[in-house]
Amino acid sequence: MIYITQLIFVKPGKEEIFLEFESKVLPLLQKHGGEITYRVRPEKESFIDHTEGETPYEIHFVTFPSEADLQGYMKDDSRLKFMHLKEESVRSTLLVKGERM
Repeated sequence: MIYITQLIFVKPGKEEIFLEFESKVLPLLQKHGGEITYRVRPEKESFIDHTEGETPYEIHFVTFPSEADLQGYMKDDSRLKFMHLKEESVRSTLLVKGERM
């Protein structure tokens, strides 16, 4: 099982474009065996400590059965045709790949 944690930093004023992107690509997770375990939109006050000057707009916890399933999702043409929405709305992401311990 592959575990992904993604912190997503959205450009100011581009939240609606980001939400449109998500509405198009998140349903594709199931096609590749992926599952979004948690999708969190934290408030600034929720952070006790952090070294970054900015808090993420959303935090995603996603699982895939295998690396091949993750790569299938990443390369899915149905997903790739909406990447312009991500590029327009997302300033940066921090993606951590791991395993359950």
